[in-house]
Amino acid sequence: MAQKSSSLMQVYILLLTTILFLPREITSSSVLTVNGKTENYVLDTQRGFQASLECVVQNHTRDEELLWYREDGRVDLKPGNNINSSSVCVSSISENDHGVNFTCKLQRDQTVSVSVVLNVTFPPLLSGNDFQTVEEDSNVNLVCNVKSNPQAQMMWYKNNNILTLEKNHHQIQQTSESLQLSISKVKKSDNGTYSCIANSPLKMETLDFHLIVKDKAVVVPIEPIIAACVVIFLTLCFGLLARRQRIMKLCIKEKDPHTETAL
Repeated sequence: MAQKSSSLMQVYILLLTTILFLPREITSSSVLTVNGKTENYVLDTQRGFQASLECVVQNHTRDEELLWYREDGRVDLKPGNNINSSSVCVSSISENDHGVNFTCKLQRDQTVSVSVVLNVTFPPLLSGNDFQTVEEDSNVNLVCNVKSNPQAQMMWYKNNNILTLEKNHHQIQQTSESLQLSISKVKKSDNGTYSCIANSPLKMETLDFHLIVKDKAVVVPIEPIIAACVVIFLTLCFGLLARRQRIMKLCIKEKDPHTETAL
């Protein structure tokens, strides 16, 4: 019995020794952090600012190469800025960087990664065709394009007053990126300045749209005019032809007395 216990003890010691002396690369795994965070996260920033992202390899036993991606595109790194630690600087942040994803990956095992999504706050940015001239009874669309984070509250004014919507005449459609005012069968009373107002916690912005309604153009019936011209032309032609035949008959009669010979 003692011999059996001794054998079990020897096996236990052998297993323990084997585990202790296993290569550290097998018993430990590398961990990435970006700005000290080991999980994906959202980085709050503002337009015009700059953001620095530092990726560091933790628990590594050898030099590890790092990769950076902006969305699906690889970020070019300077030599030396990709071993064990790597930094990426996003300068002059704009509204176009909002929602962009930056990811740091371990080159030898790209499943090891940490991602950062930029949350860029900026006041409303408005754009659109701000001057339109239309005829009476036509339809017109005033489209106010907007970019804003946080999202702005949108509304239409006319001549510095809240626009009064008329049924079957005005229609408003709003998305996260635009505010559209549709006017059906415009009237002279629709003349004026329409203001697209975007109000966000950061700032209120306004874009004016000038609408000019001109008299409806008189439509000239082209086909009847062409038909009338053709009739007149043919009448003149027939008239000239008849007159020519009459003149020729008169000429022949005048010549007959002079052509007779006395016997």
